[in-house]
Amino acid sequence: MARRRKKLGEILVGWNVITPEALQDALAYATQHGKRIGEALVELELAKEDDVTKALAAQFDLEYVDLDKNVQVPAALSLVPESIIRKEQVLPMQKEENRLKIIISDPLNLELLDKLRFLLNMELECALAPRSKIQRFIDHFMGGLSTSMDETIQTIDRDAQLQARDGASARKPGEEGDDAPVVRLVSLLIDEAVRQRASDIHVEPMADRVRVRYRIDGVCIERDNIPKSMQSAVIARLKIISGIDIAEKRLPQDGRIKKKIGDTQIDFRVSSLPAYHGESIVLRILRPDSVKIGITGLGFEEDDYERFQRIIRAPNGIFLVTGPTGSGKTTTLYAALQELNRPDRKIITAEDPVEYNFTGMNQCQVREEIGLSFSRILRSMLRQAPNIILVGEIRDREVGEVAIQAALTGHLVFSTLHTNDAPSAVTRLIDMGIKPFLVASSIQAIMAQRLVRVICKECKEVDPAPDKFTLKLLGITDEDLAGRNIYKGRGCNRCSNTGYRGRQGLFEMLEMNNEIRELAFNRAATNVLRRAAVASGMRPLLGDGKLKILRGVTTPAEVVHIAQMEGVIQED
Repeated sequence: MARRRKKLGEILVGWNVITPEALQDALAYATQHGKRIGEALVELELAKEDDVTKALAAQFDLEYVDLDKNVQVPAALSLVPESIIRKEQVLPMQKEENRLKIIISDPLNLELLDKLRFLLNMELECALAPRSKIQRFIDHFMGGLSTSMDETIQTIDRDAQLQARDGASARKPGEEGDDAPVVRLVSLLIDEAVRQRASDIHVEPMADRVRVRYRIDGVCIERDNIPKSMQSAVIARLKIISGIDIAEKRLPQDGRIKKKIGDTQIDFRVSSLPAYHGESIVLRILRPDSVKIGITGLGFEEDDYERFQRIIRAPNGIFLVTGPTGSGKTTTLYAALQELNRPDRKIITAEDPVEYNFTGMNQCQVREEIGLSFSRILRSMLRQAPNIILVGEIRDREVGEVAIQAALTGHLVFSTLHTNDAPSAVTRLIDMGIKPFLVASSIQAIMAQRLVRVICKECKEVDPAPDKFTLKLLGITDEDLAGRNIYKGRGCNRCSNTGYRGRQGLFEMLEMNNEIRELAFNRAATNVLRRAAVASGMRPLLGDGKLKILRGVTTPAEVVHIAQMEGVIQED
């Protein structure tokens, strides 16, 4: 009788890598998003990619190879075309007679194995390694995108010098063929940013150069500069592929790019802005998976998670998410909508712009130039008999009043507001001119949030001497540290030596109750509302950050940088 192969989840539970409850969460996430269980565990940060790959190796009786441990450049690397190595993420390691040992990341990709057998006319012996480590190995030993970009920049610069010396007439920007150096450079620039998990690409002309920066985990990291002589060609190429008028250089313009990178179709929202030294171009990278992380991946503490689940299932009322630009408000609301997106519910959104498309939701694009404003879409929405409404942002009294009327007539309304904390949202709406009794009666809850960088799991270590002043700012005492450690990231290849990889949310959840409604009705000051909210159980942003520090998720310096410090510094 054949031995039953253990399931991946069973192996990881047996190794005490995950709990049975975590496995159930991952199974639900995998089913909802069409993922494999291993992918779900890694995306939800319930297990490391290394652990999942080791479990796969145990499941299929294959060897696990640690590519971080002094693996030399294999002699068999030349047996497989470089294009296949890069595209399929495979590493040919060793050949013995008619048998080739290769490292792969997915033992179930039988199509790839059949393709390699046919191409090489050899028997294959498979070993496993994490996909990300295979990619790093390829980039390091075969010359990654950075090397290709540097070589392309040098080629273009050399050609420009030769043209200047010989008096040759250069082609106009935008007339290059697909194999032209500028075309390759722009393509490599975009590919490199995506592979480094950047959210934005900034191309900024300076007096003597063109600065290129990637925003990774909310922080701008400078890439090598592009020579000033290439400025017009690079900017023209970016404008052409994004559908922007290359002749117009005096006015701001917007465009979009669609590009397939690896197996994923990625959208880029492009903005050009005339500046002193030339047009500044910013590409916002819109990854489909970035807003499909699910509620469990947002970073809620257990009590806030339960409150959030209860709030988004209310039959009516307004749920506001507040915070500055880039604090993850849209991602949080999309996670809530995906949780609620069922065939028995009708969801309509009004967004400016619609960045991500979701099956089962009616998404409306605001177009002010033709009079299609938030308020006009909102009024039309109500005639569509929705259950749930998302308003991208409450910008003025008109939009606020229509949203409140929708909430009072039995709809659940989600929206965002730009305020520093949750209690400030109440006073902000009243200051817009919305009547206090409407604000007090319609709002169910307000959540303020920020994003903090997470310590890289590959190089995480105990911080032997955390800064005492920073701990004092955060209110972390010796009692808090009893039996606990403060952690930091040492810096490694996986996190580009920053010590951080990925981000999680800090949350401040204000649930309206009779006392807070009474204060709102009487136009109470923000500090009075805040005291009442804290007394009723609201954990401030700083308190949420403190919990994440003590759990080893992030560092004190990161929380101090992100969260407000009002009233924290005290005299001894």
